[in-house]
Amino acid sequence: MGKKKSESIQTLHPLPGKTNKNIALDKYTFIRNHLLAILSGSEMTHTALMEELYLRVKEEFEGGVQWYGETVKLDLEARKIIERTNSKPEKYKLKTKEL
Repeated sequence: MGKKKSESIQTLHPLPGKTNKNIALDKYTFIRNHLLAILSGSEMTHTALMEELYLRVKEEFEGGVQWYGETVKLDLEARKIIERTNSKPEKYKLKTKEL
């Protein structure tokens, strides 16, 4: 009972009408920062992105890396921070910032 509940964030989903998960803010921020760092270097397929995320965080992240990775990736898409390409296979990339 003395345990302080950590702050959480309601993540968004890119498809209208779908709701995403309420997750711990610290986990969200950790995964978000890694996803953005990975994508800052190149476009990646979903599989490659999740594999790279797992390799980077598996030693220090408590929880399902793939699950959190997917949840945060969807949120970043909904917030228009990353986007899917029209290529086959589909890839993810950082959305270009227009000045």
